[in-house]
Amino acid sequence: MTKLTAFSGIQPSGDLTLGNYIGAIRQWVKIQYDYRCIYCIVDLHAITMCQNATQLGKRSLDVLALLLSCGLDPDNVIIFIQSHVPQHVQLSWLLSCYSYFGELRRMTQFKDKSTNFLNNSNNINVGLFNYPILMASDILLYQTSLVPIGDDQKQHLELSRRIADRFNSLYGRIFTVPDFYVPKFGSRIMSLLEPCKKMSKSDFNQKNVIFLLEDIDSVVNKLNCSITDSDDPPVISYDKINKPGISNLLSILSGLSEVGIYDLELSFKGKKYIQLKNKIIELVTYKLKKLQKRYFLLRREEDYLYEILSRGAEKARSEADVTLSKVYDVIGLLKSNTGFKY
Repeated sequence: MTKLTAFSGIQPSGDLTLGNYIGAIRQWVKIQYDYRCIYCIVDLHAITMCQNATQLGKRSLDVLALLLSCGLDPDNVIIFIQSHVPQHVQLSWLLSCYSYFGELRRMTQFKDKSTNFLNNSNNINVGLFNYPILMASDILLYQTSLVPIGDDQKQHLELSRRIADRFNSLYGRIFTVPDFYVPKFGSRIMSLLEPCKKMSKSDFNQKNVIFLLEDIDSVVNKLNCSITDSDDPPVISYDKINKPGISNLLSILSGLSEVGIYDLELSFKGKKYIQLKNKIIELVTYKLKKLQKRYFLLRREEDYLYEILSRGAEKARSEADVTLSKVYDVIGLLKSNTGFKY
């Protein structure tokens, strides 16, 4: 039986965090043999915010090495860099003609990110506004059935579905309308000291964040200092409203151990917060030491990394051509007589 296609992407901007691993990467690893998986390092999405030109390419290789270190099998999945497959941008323009200004203006992430421009609309670049259409292009090019996402990407995925439905209603079934998968727990890991906001690699206060390549002693110190709750006696239970600190720690432990929240609550019944932290420290440090050892070996093998990216881009371009050719046909665009290759 032919496997369904799963697609997801990750930006090479900043250093990847424990939140990125639990919320996204571990899901990629988990489904890689059950689906035909296509994973993209989305460097074009990254430049909606100004990037250091020297660092952007380096970070793309860093991300690839990290993905492999986390357990992705490059012989089983397609991994490539977004800018190496120009069909993403070509389809993005076409889909923008089937998207509505009001839809994009309602995007929560656009509202949040645009505040970084000091509320001066003259400084908000159009790429930041059009970002969800490029994301829809990423997904729809490959006839994607499943998109594993974090909780904060639901709105973007819903827009991708609407665009696909709108296009299909005009021209027939050109695009597969994708479903999305959000883990019940761990899809949104929160800051260690401010557990009501998401753990972010761009957080000004780095004590809120654990980075995958961070020094282990620093990781231990951050986890020891993480916010719990002030109830006495302590109760280790999942309640995001009344116990955000403990709920976040339980999400981290559940994501790394693959043990459900309810089972964790039972196992820590009557125990102290320090016992919960010690268990998390034990598991986090074990995972990161293993990951970091593999990463530093792989990162030195740049020829190998480039080979994976080249092979992945070639496969992706071939598949993207099929979808883009169908779109050209139904819209009525004239193809070159040298063939539909870019």
